[in-house]
Amino acid sequence: MTAVRLCCAFMVLSVAATAVIIDRIAVVVGDAVIKESDINRDVRLVSFLNREKLSFDLAARKAAANRLIDQCLIQREIDLGDYQVPSKSDADKLFLDTQKERAPSPAAFAKMLEHYGLSTAQMKSYLHWQLTVLRFIDQRFRPAVLVTDEDAEAYYQQHRRDFKTKDGRQKSLDEASAEIREILTNQQINKQFDNWLRVRRRSAGIQYHEAALK
Repeated sequence: MTAVRLCCAFMVLSVAATAVIIDRIAVVVGDAVIKESDINRDVRLVSFLNREKLSFDLAARKAAANRLIDQCLIQREIDLGDYQVPSKSDADKLFLDTQKERAPSPAAFAKMLEHYGLSTAQMKSYLHWQLTVLRFIDQRFRPAVLVTDEDAEAYYQQHRRDFKTKDGRQKSLDEASAEIREILTNQQINKQFDNWLRVRRRSAGIQYHEAALK
């Protein structure tokens, strides 16, 4: 091979190697960094769990960036507070439940993951994070929730047709009370959580290195 050809070959290899290594910063949240690879992985994970066609268009990437910003804020709060996190066995159980629900065998499930460019380890890690978020929300916001008897009765009057026994009989307020209180509690928890995220976002010092993700 001539010197010129050797030089060209070296340049091609260098460019290819650089393309593999580069992972640009997309968003900075305080001292946390969200990279393009993080966004792409989140798109793959959420698309898989939602049974959606894989797409990396701007809308999908913006949604992923927003989820990851929220993740940074939640992780920071967990690190600062005394919150219990799920065990590895909890995540393993959720993974097995998801696997059984989605595929006839572990091998088939692994192939489905591969189709989305995902590994078993990535899916387990993501499911563990989902459990972590749910537990954090419950521990952080449930204690401040108050559902009064008046709240429960008002909800029952508005939605009484939704509360039926297995044999189709309409439940009384007393029979539906526990279910109603849980519904109203979850509504309040979600509202508090949304408000908390909104406030944290305003003070987080979010910097978009990729302007289109705003």
